[in-house]
Amino acid sequence: MSTRSAGLDEAVTSLSAGSRQWLARHAGFLDSPAGRAELPVTPRVKALLQLALLCRYWEKAAPGDAGLGGPATLLERVWRQPEFPGLLTLDPRYARQFELMYAALAPAGTRSGAPRTVLARLSADGYLAPRRKPPYLHLEARFYADLAGAEHRFASYRELYADSLPARAGTLPAADLDVCVVTHTVFYLSDFGFRDPGLGEEAAERALRVVERLTDHCVRLGEWDLAGKLVLAQHCLGADPLGTPSGAAAVRMLAEVQAPDGAIPGRSVVRRTAADATAVERFRKSYQATLVTALATLVVADGRSGGLSVAGSSVAGSCVAGEAR
Repeated sequence: MSTRSAGLDEAVTSLSAGSRQWLARHAGFLDSPAGRAELPVTPRVKALLQLALLCRYWEKAAPGDAGLGGPATLLERVWRQPEFPGLLTLDPRYARQFELMYAALAPAGTRSGAPRTVLARLSADGYLAPRRKPPYLHLEARFYADLAGAEHRFASYRELYADSLPARAGTLPAADLDVCVVTHTVFYLSDFGFRDPGLGEEAAERALRVVERLTDHCVRLGEWDLAGKLVLAQHCLGADPLGTPSGAAAVRMLAEVQAPDGAIPGRSVVRRTAADATAVERFRKSYQATLVTALATLVVADGRSGGLSVAGSSVAGSCVAGEAR
């Protein structure tokens, strides 16, 4: 049943424009002297990889958007820095995941050289083979390996989905589910909404019911960042998130909290930026949720304008998540 009401399309348009404008104005901080001095290295690297992911879909959904120029130039500069590949490996917990994302998300003019060297090493080390990774990490690695054009030995997307959390989450309480794992599984299957997820109608409907339950749960808790991811996941599964009760509620919630400068002021209501926060604190608190909102609204708005097809039709055409602490 559609619950769309007047103002939801306008809310998505405003959310998208505001969040992109905020990122275009502030993303340069990540590679500024002040940013390098005030942000810990690993969260800063995460934030740059997230920005590269956003820019991939920003270019697909709104290729003529002038706001993309600044972030795209920033990423080309960072990917050319000889010291950047070394920063990816400072935290062993994320090293290989970051390196694969770095190779997969390299801007067009930087895809040879260091990214290819990193990819060759990952292949030689066996990271592009299943080994002992859990199903979600298999799926993530396959997605980025495919994006990078690398040979790998991972199972098919359908097989990987069969072992995934959303495939077996139908009877589990929403509070027991990892929202990032559920949503990113859907994102990787569907290339963030730019291809059919390949689940078939029945499996897609079951996954959508899980995502809708999670959306309701996160709206009740005021989880702004997670709500944005879930809105996008609904779209990736073939639904119109402006026409579902939970999706519409999530969009309204985000529209209500968006600051005049376009930022989503924190990842949740309990982690909202304090009124007396410094500029650096505001950036660190706002970056993640604002980027997620920009990504979700770009893809959803593009799908609604006819640039994409959903629900099993042919389409045109990557959970590194966290505040920049």
